[in-house]
Amino acid sequence: MTHIYLVRHAEAEGNLYRIAQGQGNSNLTDRGWRQVQALERRFADIQIDAVYASDLYRTCATASAIYKPKGLVLHRSRELREICVGVWEHRSWGEVYRRWPEEMEHFTNRPDLWHLEGAEAPLEARGRVLAAIRKIAAQHTGETVAVFSHGYVLRMLLSYFQGYSLEELGRTPTGDNTAVSLLEAEGDALRVVFRDDNSHLQLLGEKGKRPRGLEPGLWFAPLRLPEQAEVFCALASSLWQRSFDRTRLLEDGGRRETLLGYLGEEPVGVLQLDAASGWISLLGIRPDCRRRGFGVQLIGQAVQQTRAAGGGKIFAALPENGEARSFLEEYGFHPATDGAFVEKNIAFLPEFLGR
Repeated sequence: MTHIYLVRHAEAEGNLYRIAQGQGNSNLTDRGWRQVQALERRFADIQIDAVYASDLYRTCATASAIYKPKGLVLHRSRELREICVGVWEHRSWGEVYRRWPEEMEHFTNRPDLWHLEGAEAPLEARGRVLAAIRKIAAQHTGETVAVFSHGYVLRMLLSYFQGYSLEELGRTPTGDNTAVSLLEAEGDALRVVFRDDNSHLQLLGEKGKRPRGLEPGLWFAPLRLPEQAEVFCALASSLWQRSFDRTRLLEDGGRRETLLGYLGEEPVGVLQLDAASGWISLLGIRPDCRRRGFGVQLIGQAVQQTRAAGGGKIFAALPENGEARSFLEEYGFHPATDGAFVEKNIAFLPEFLGR
């Protein structure tokens, strides 16, 4: 009897920032690395003979929970990748819901009806991963293997083993980050022993459940001046709740790259960023929309744009406001050496980049 543990990757930037990751690379979050540590503890006393992962960064990094402490080689495979979501990749889920509401509904509940420019057909993606699992099972007869992959393809695969069609996928669960499932393989037969177990995360002691990556969030568009001058000033007034230099604000908005974050059709957040340097000069969410996971989506836009410009860090002035300082600390910002500003490392570790 061959045993195959299927493990979803730890929390990655796309999950936290609510950006469609697909087959693009994204870093693990701080919480994601704590999940990796919990996963390592879970498997500490379990014999594992081989470890496989998709060649994307987030799965290779998560797989380090097992292959590193056990001294094993990591086998990387493109066949274990997440489904390619075509023109959705790198877009916020808020934008996806706004521009493609029907296709989003199909993607979530009826993948048999989902069609999108540049995307991989769900049936093909499921077949790709299924073939990879069968190949791994055949190569490791009588052994125990850990396989690290992605939420959407694992959901389709496990549901297939349990007898669900693609038309019925909406009736099946999506595993949390680092959720563990177990297959038994004998000959050509594959059976689900259990699926989507996250019991190892219960000891982390973290309060609150973060929004799922597929839940709608903000969408973003560049500030348009002069037509949005009043909107911009009203938003700034709600953020600061004090007097400010309106003329200077509008001058800065005209010469610096400024994004507005929209909830529905209403602007509720703003990001002002110099992507070349990674410097954030303005970031905020309207007070009545805070503590809903929207502010971190602004950080996600800063990360995405700075990385695209070749940067490895983002920076912001050290906030005087204690709540703002705590917010930045929660999402990975740390005081710089001289203490005048805070910084966040967004670089990839080369060892986990696909080869």
